[in-house]
This record gives sequence, C-alpha cells and structure tokens, in this order.
Amino acid sequence: MHDIYISGTGHWKAQHLVTNEEIVSSFNEYVRLYNIEHEEEILKGSKEALGPSSVEFIEKASGIKTRYLIDKKNCLDINVMKPILSPENPGKISILAEMSIHAAKEALDQAGIQAKDVDAVILGTSHISRNYPAIACEVMDELGIEGYGYDMLIGCSSTTFAISNAYSDIASGLADTILVINPELTSPHNDFTLRDSHFIFGDACVATVVQKDSTSKNRARILDRKLVTQFSNNIRSDFGYLNRVEEPPKDKKDLFFKQNGKGVFKEVCPMVASLVTDQLSRLDIPVSDISQFWLHQANANMCRVIMTRILGTSDYDPDMAPMILSEFGNVASAGSVLSYHLNNNLQKGDKGIICSFGAGYSICSLVIERA
Repeated sequence: MHDIYISGTGHWKAQHLVTNEEIVSSFNEYVRLYNIEHEEEILKGSKEALGPSSVEFIEKASGIKTRYLIDKKNCLDINVMKPILSPENPGKISILAEMSIHAAKEALDQAGIQAKDVDAVILGTSHISRNYPAIACEVMDELGIEGYGYDMLIGCSSTTFAISNAYSDIASGLADTILVINPELTSPHNDFTLRDSHFIFGDACVATVVQKDSTSKNRARILDRKLVTQFSNNIRSDFGYLNRVEEPPKDKKDLFFKQNGKGVFKEVCPMVASLVTDQLSRLDIPVSDISQFWLHQANANMCRVIMTRILGTSDYDPDMAPMILSEFGNVASAGSVLSYHLNNNLQKGDKGIICSFGAGYSICSLVIERA
C-alpha cells in the first residue's frame, strides 16, 4: 500500500479582531437596556433579568481573549448583534467558497502542487450556507479542478472526518491528491445576546492537501485514524429548511447554536482521552513518543483535562498541546488543523496527533509522523 500524507495546510481568518473588552462592553449595554425595557415584567416575575458578562468570566470559562469576526461593527452594535452580509446569489462567488479559496491556495503552495494536480475536493464544515449546489463544486470551478467534490457535516469533527474520507478515497484508488477545505463562518449562527455563548466563536477556514506518495518538504505521513460517534443533544442546532413549515414555528432564538456546556465537559473529555489512549495502545506507540497534540480548540479547560488524562499528569509543556483558542476563539471544526498549521514543531521522525471532538458527539484522532 502507498503511504498517504498531509502534504500542506493553509488558513484564512476574518479581518476584524474583537477583544473580550469590546464584546463585554457591547453585551453589557444590551443587557442594561433590555432590563430597563422589561423592568415591569421582570418585577412581576414573567421575565428573568439578564445578567452581565465580564472579561474575567470569559477567560476563566473558556481561555478565549480575542476572536476574528467577519463583521465586527454589526456584531457589537446593540441594535443589531449579528453580522450583516450581502445576499448570496448565482451571479457571484459565495462567501464560503471565497474563504475556502484563500485557504486552499496557501495549502497548495505549501504542498508544492497546483490546482490542476488535485483530483477531488471534500468540504467539511459545521456551518453550511446552502444545501446545493455543493460549495466544494463551486471551489473546483473557481480553481479549475477536475474530478469530484462534495460537502459534508459532522459538527466540530468535520475537518478530521473529511481528512479521513480523503485518506480512504486515496487508499481505494479513487484519487491520488485530495484538497480538504473547512470554512467555518460561525458568527451568523451565534447568539450575541446570550451570556453563555456571546463570546465563544470566531470566523476562520483551513485547507489540507492529502496526497499519495507526497514529496512535499512539509509532508507528514498519516499512520492511523480512529473515529467514533455517539448521539447526544448536548450540542445542537435546529436551523434548517424545515423551519419554514413547522407549526407552531420555533422562536428565532431557538435556531441558534445551543449547548449544555457542563454535560459536554463531563461526557466528552473521558471519551476523547479513552479513544486516544486505546488508539496508541493498539498501535503499540507509547504516549511518550507523541511530540505534539493538536486538539479541537473549543475550551482551554477541556484541553487541559484531556491532556492530563492521556499523559497521566498535568505537568506538561504547553507547547506539547498548542492553543490558538486564546487568539482565534472557537472556530468550530477548523480549530485542530489551524493549531497544527500555526504550531507544527515536528522534526523528521516525530509523531503527533490531530484530534477533534464536538457535536454528534463525534471524535476523530489522526496519528501522523513527520517525513
């Protein structure tokens, strides 16, 4: 069997940096005016008063300090509290395709190949903008790629699951080189008026070239894949085309991202640690042989707990599990590969693990070795 590699990665980020101080100031002003407007109902007990946010709360709960948003002005405007984007239509390139192309060009350049060398495009995301035609097909058309492409969703594991799919297609002989793209435009699906999640998400995109017998100087051989899913409603989005025909209709706020954070923390951390530990045991690779872990960038506390369970100690070098969460916020499925792209210190022969976890539940762990 031929070796299959990650031969290049790329990224895109939204242009506007938003600090915790800015997002807290906006949210707290919204809360103040809401409580004034609904003062009578709050006193009667028919509505609950909203509580303020704080920089200290955000950093303690998540580890996030900043994030990049596609429309800072309107997300922080207390009369809007969401990004405002121009309508998508057939006469112009879609926003997800535009994000994807930026990341793809960097990945292709890092892999040392051109778009004409790509046989397929797999686009995985937790936030798709339309049902069809597939964004992957649009990207192929824009870049001049011939072959096949499709979109897929599995929450915050969409990137690693898509890389695994690319590996399978190459191993089966369907393709030699596959471009995996993961645009995560999360801000339109975030409720900036909700204390528990107003600060979480950022907008970003990653791209990965998965290739048979790569000669790229940046290549890392994929040694193993382990995937698992387990149904849970603890992370859920009910937004979809059925909303328009539901009776009674859902409130718009019910269509946003929702999560039971404590439930996710309690259930997912041991699942991830167990999966990685079992995977390394099956491969007969001691955990001490793993130089770096690039974990899903959802919550700094979750990553610390998972690493402590895997390593058997909380005393480890932070560079072993690099965090981009502090700067980028939670960029959904793009997080683990974005961390890999920006903080890959592997030398020849070193091994690492790219691991995602999220809605579904879904977990995917990729063991790689720098060639």
